[in-house]
Amino acid sequence: MTTQKSRPALGALLFFGVCFALSIYFTFAAVQGDYGVFRRVEIEADRTALMAELKLLQADVGHMENLTQRLSDDYLDLDLLDQQARDVLGLIRSDEIVIR
Repeated sequence: MTTQKSRPALGALLFFGVCFALSIYFTFAAVQGDYGVFRRVEIEADRTALMAELKLLQADVGHMENLTQRLSDDYLDLDLLDQQARDVLGLIRSDEIVIR
C-alpha cells in the first residue's frame, strides 16, 4: 500500500489569496485613498487654517466698515478725514515742517 500525500486544493489557495489581496487593497484605500483617514486629517487641518483666516478677514471687514461709516454723509469724523487727506493727498498744515 502506498500512502498518498494530501495537498491543499489549488482552488482554496487561490480563493484565500484573492481575499487576502482584496483586504490589503481596501485597507490601503481606507488609510491612504482619496477618502481615507490621512486625507480627512489633511482636510481638517485646512479647515482650521481657513477658519482662522476667515476670522481675520471678518475683523478686517469690520474695521473697514467702521472707517466707511465714520467718513459717510451721516457722520463725519474730522480726525479721520484729516488723516486720510494727509495719507492720500499728501497735504500738510501750514504750521508743520516736512522732513524727508
